[in-house]
Order: sequence, then C-alpha cells, then structure tokens
Amino acid sequence: MEINELTPAEQRVWRAFATGAEVDFRAEAGDWGPQRTVRARVLRTLLLNGPHEPGEIAALKIRGALVTGSLELRYAAVDSVIHLTHCRFEAAPDFVGAHLRYLSLRDSEMPGLSVTRARIDGSLRLTRCRFGGPVRLDGAQIAGALFLEGVEVDVAAPTHPVLQLNQITVDDDLCARGLRAHGLIRLDGAGVAGSLDLEDAELSNPGAQVLDAEAVEIGANLLGRRLRAQGRIDLRGARIPGRVDLLDAHLSNPGGTALRASSCVIGEFWLRRGPQVEGLLNLRRSEINQLDVEPEMLPDQVRLLDLTYTFLTPHEPAERRLPMLERDGEGFDPHAYEQLTAAYRRIGDDQAARLVQLAKQRRRRSTLPWYGRVWGHLQDAAVGYGFRPLRAAVWLLSLLAVGSVAYAGHHPPALKAAEAPDFDPVFYTLDLLLPVISFGQEAAFAPTGWYQTLSYVLIVTGWILATTVVAGVTRTVSRQ
Repeated sequence: MEINELTPAEQRVWRAFATGAEVDFRAEAGDWGPQRTVRARVLRTLLLNGPHEPGEIAALKIRGALVTGSLELRYAAVDSVIHLTHCRFEAAPDFVGAHLRYLSLRDSEMPGLSVTRARIDGSLRLTRCRFGGPVRLDGAQIAGALFLEGVEVDVAAPTHPVLQLNQITVDDDLCARGLRAHGLIRLDGAGVAGSLDLEDAELSNPGAQVLDAEAVEIGANLLGRRLRAQGRIDLRGARIPGRVDLLDAHLSNPGGTALRASSCVIGEFWLRRGPQVEGLLNLRRSEINQLDVEPEMLPDQVRLLDLTYTFLTPHEPAERRLPMLERDGEGFDPHAYEQLTAAYRRIGDDQAARLVQLAKQRRRRSTLPWYGRVWGHLQDAAVGYGFRPLRAAVWLLSLLAVGSVAYAGHHPPALKAAEAPDFDPVFYTLDLLLPVISFGQEAAFAPTGWYQTLSYVLIVTGWILATTVVAGVTRTVSRQ
C-alpha cells in the first residue's frame, strides 16, 4: 500500500506509526466524518509491514477514530504495541490466535471482540468499552493484567455466553470492577495469578446461570463487594487461597440456586452487610478456613453437607446459628452440628457448644422410629440428653418430696415386724428411686393399694433417670 492511496486521516496515522507518536482525532470537527475515519486494512498493513525509522519504536496509537471494515489479525505476530482508544469500530476486531505485545482498546465502542487463544506479552485493557455483541477471550494467555473495569456488554436475547473467559490465563489481576453484563459470563477453568475483582459489578441473567466459574483458580482474592447478580453464580471446584469477599453484595435467583460454592477450597468466605440471599446457597463439601457469615444474609435454603471450616465469625449465640443447620433440605446431617460445635469450642464458648449438641440430638430424634422418639423425649425431659444434668437433680428432689410426704402420712406395713428397722419415709423413697444404692427400707416394708402403685412409679422413674444420666455422661465423656 502506497501513501498516496491513503486519505488525509490515514496519512497522519501512517506517518506517526514509525515513531510511535499518537494521533488524536477527537478535536476534529464533525461527528465521525471522513476527517476521522480510518480503514481497518490500513491499520493491518501498518501492524504487519509498517514503516520503521532507525532508533525509534514503532507503535499504533490512535484516539477517537472511526475504524471501517474488519480489523482482522488472525494468528498474526505483531511486534508493535496497539492503542486504539476512544474509537468506534464498524466490525468486531478479530485477534484470534494472534501474538501481541500489548493491546488497549479502552473507551471504545464495537459490535464484539474475538481474542480467542491469543497470546499477549503485556496487558489487555478494555476499560469502559461498550460491546453490542459477544466478547471472546477464551483460551487467551495474558502475561500482564486484564482490565474490564466499567465494560458494558449488552446482547439482546443471547443464545451463547456474552463474555467468554473460560480457560483464560492471566499472570496478574483480572480487574472487572463496575462490569455491566446482560447474559452468561463463562470463566470456568480460568487461572488468575492475582485477584479477580468484581466489585460494583452488575450481572444479569434472571432465571439462568449468570457466572460460570467452575474450577477457577485464583492466586489471591475474589472481590465482590456491592456485587449485584441476578441469576446463578457457580464456583464449584474453585481454589481461592485468599478471601471471597461478598460484603454488601446482592445475590438473587428466586426459585433456584443463587450461589454454588461446593467442593471449593477457600481461605476466607465473607457474606455480610447485604440483603438476604434470594435463592439457595450451596457450600457442600467445601473447605473454608474462616467462614464469616451474618445469619441475616442466609437464605431460606442452604446446603452444608460435609462443609468443613475452622473459624466461624462474627461470634453469635448458638440460637442464631442453629437455624442455618435446620434449613438444610437434605435432612439430618450430624457433621454440620459437629462443625458448629467445634467452632464454639475453639473460642471457649462451651455453653453454646452444649446447646448445639442438644439441638443435634433433638434433630436426630425426628429421624428415629416411634419407640426411639419416645425414649428420646424421655431423655430430653429428664436430663436434656445429658447436657442439662441439673435437671435430673430437680426431678429426683421433686419425686423424693412427693414420696416422703405420701409415706410419712401412711407407713407401709413391715414384712417381718420383729426384724424390720424403724420406718423412715425419706430413706424409703430413696430406696425406691435409686436402683443401685440400698438403705434396707424397701426390702423391709410392703405398701398396699395406692401406695404400692406409687412405689412402682418411683422405681420405674428412678431407673429411667439413672439410665438417661448414664447415657448423658457416657456421651459427654466420649466427646471429650
């Protein structure tokens, strides 16, 4: 291509390329007229075979141009940096499989973008770009950072993901703060060496999947403060050694799963200060070092099967944490109660730990056959499954008082008057209540009528109390 074949605007770009100078068309009069129009094939020629001057670094730096035609650099190797900012593209740029040094398209408007399987030695900057069609970055390898702050992707009734980042590799941060996307974002299998920043992002795909980030590996943090997501977020199998920060986030997918973070390994998981999650929260089989969750944010349905965590913050009474376990629709899960118990014991709150264990036994009781439930109710009423041992003393004292008063007013006849000891209503009642200890009263006297019935009641009640106390003590010792 000869320079005399170029328009005045293209001649400015051609001359500036050799020295890496910037051409700014934004000050030109008119609105995207010929004075600021550049053909895509001219840019392609410059990037592949453009002029060079000794001692200068060639670069394509343009602001505010209208790029006509398709900028197609499939599998090309481009040594020059590319800055096409504040531009408008008639067709979606195509960098599939290309090897680039640096690419910046910030503040530009285009119908789509393809950077699939491209390799970029520096960063890729798409800050505040507006896309009218799908953006494909799947399989790209970016040695620097990926900037998607303030990006808007608005595709009417998409049948495919609007933003494809699956299998992407980013050796620095992936910054998507303030991202606006209407449709599915695919991030599964991605690797980000730094942090993934989705703070203040607005993601919308109601009733369907909005963020597919299965098996993503993030070197630092997943930041989602003030994130607003309508649709399902899927983090299954993610590895995030730092924190998942969802402070002030609004997650909504009524009738479905709002957040699936199952089988994950996470350093810290923060879910606080926002409205209640609308939809199901799934944390099954995940390993979390610190689970920082406010009870008010938990939805009506949670899945906690085999979830393990070391610390649970902020510190809340057991009465506020237990509903979290009772909302698990998969039935009774003893592991969940043991995890909560262990979390309270680590901070020395033994009273809360006992309440959780008591709630565990009551929840387990509902899964037993009728005779098991009856026996469970007796243990609960008698000694609170061993976690309220003072209750047994109250029962014993009450029954002792009843029996002592009854037998003090009516001494039962002695079996052998000559050999019988003096009758003592208190010790006679104790002989009936305590199945192991004997004071010689029960064997010496034989009540009749109603008093005999009372003696049977005291004997049976004493055995029940003794059995429940032993069961409770055994359970406590085995836990320790």
